[in-house]
Amino acid sequence: MRHPKGMALPMAFSPRFTITNKITAALTRIERARGFLDAAELSRDWIAEMQERALVREAHFTTHIEGTQLTLEQAERIFAAESVPDAATDDMIELLNYRNAFDLVAGYLGSGSPITEDLIKDIHRQLVLGVRGNSANPGEYRAIQCYVVNQGTGAVTYTPPPPRQVPGLMKELVAWLNAEEEVNPVLVAGISQFRLVDIHPFCDGNGRTARLLSTLCLYRKGYDFKRLFTLSEYYDRNRAAYYDALRSVRERDMDMTAWLEYFVEGLAAQLQEVQERGEQVIRRDVLAQEYGLSDRQRAALGRALERGGLTVHDFQSLCPRVSRRSLQRDLRAMVDKGLLIPEGATNRLFYRLGKVGS
Repeated sequence: MRHPKGMALPMAFSPRFTITNKITAALTRIERARGFLDAAELSRDWIAEMQERALVREAHFTTHIEGTQLTLEQAERIFAAESVPDAATDDMIELLNYRNAFDLVAGYLGSGSPITEDLIKDIHRQLVLGVRGNSANPGEYRAIQCYVVNQGTGAVTYTPPPPRQVPGLMKELVAWLNAEEEVNPVLVAGISQFRLVDIHPFCDGNGRTARLLSTLCLYRKGYDFKRLFTLSEYYDRNRAAYYDALRSVRERDMDMTAWLEYFVEGLAAQLQEVQERGEQVIRRDVLAQEYGLSDRQRAALGRALERGGLTVHDFQSLCPRVSRRSLQRDLRAMVDKGLLIPEGATNRLFYRLGKVGS
């Protein structure tokens, strides 16, 4: 392992793992998606829209994993500065805190500075500030022994290192992150996420901080994927698998192989979805130009490509200020062009994607 000249690196942290066929296959899929996103001619408007979509979804799912009760729809409304009177105040603060922490990371990326303990503390501070009475001591390493407890049974599932060891362990992690040159950046991101969760440097908010640190590690090495992916969504879909993957490292004498297999598969799966959406929008733009579609019809075609079809109600959600009659006229014109095929009763028509659009 090579290290920058003059940099002293404590060697106590040396992650152990094996590059398996599963990891290699997932890394190949990740690179393929990265290549597509770098080369694809995607409209700036679509990228901006999808970046905002990814940000709100990541904010929602990363906080939902930790116990917030917001729905995705509520999260979207909160990000849009709409009133959500039935949402818990702390849940709303946690959601918006993620946006502030992400902005902090985005600002750091422009500086080109190394990852520091102070940066990790600042990320944590932004994530937990003002939530549940500031009991998590925003931006401060824990001074007490904490325990990870099963919320259902109350049983202790993990006892983190004693607080006196935390500063030294964090110094080792940060030094490794800044010096590592030989491990694939995607694996570095996965290692950073597990290691921070394992050290458990804060009283609360460790999972959120670790997931954002992982994202930061990807971004700083050029793996930002146009900021269109939401890794926490993969974790939240099956939290048991997520926690099992983390637990596997401790059960296998700190061998990270199984965790990294899970991590790279999750990223590959999310990026495959991003690539599919990108391919759909390219197809939409080509057809819109070929068939002379209006902006409204273009939006309808995009929804149909994404979901296999749409209803008038779906179309209304895309164009809320347009009359139902005008939208129905738009859809009939798309039927005439073979882009959509109507199915079902007159008052409940579903416009399936036609052969021309498939």
